[in-house]
Amino acid sequence: MPRASRRRGDAARRHADTVRFVLFETRPAGLLFPQLVRTSDLSPSQVRSGLAALKDQATEKGWPPLIWTRANGDQLGAERPALEAYERAVIREKLTEFRRLITGTVAPHAAAHPGDKWVKHITAQLNSIGSTRDLINSS
Repeated sequence: MPRASRRRGDAARRHADTVRFVLFETRPAGLLFPQLVRTSDLSPSQVRSGLAALKDQATEKGWPPLIWTRANGDQLGAERPALEAYERAVIREKLTEFRRLITGTVAPHAAAHPGDKWVKHITAQLNSIGSTRDLINSS
């Protein structure tokens, strides 16, 4: 994902407008990334920048949400079941990243330095993330 400075510049906003227009025209279907590049006449980098800026702008401007699925690509304003499936998939992915951080880095650090204040704090925070992951996986 482009850096924040690249998502907030004038060029990124222009790319976001182009991407939004193209995706709005294809609603309710979406476009896969190569299709979005071809249809928008933007470079792949410009499309990525535009997508990132569009995600930032959508809430501010009250636009429909933007989601991505393997089958449909990027979509504007999907139905509730598609939105929920997307949210669950992204949350599950991020929580898995945290689980791997816990098991691969934090746990060995805690074993090596059990009295470290930082380790105690980060372990407590990451354990709460683990219980959130379990809750989401069970529903």
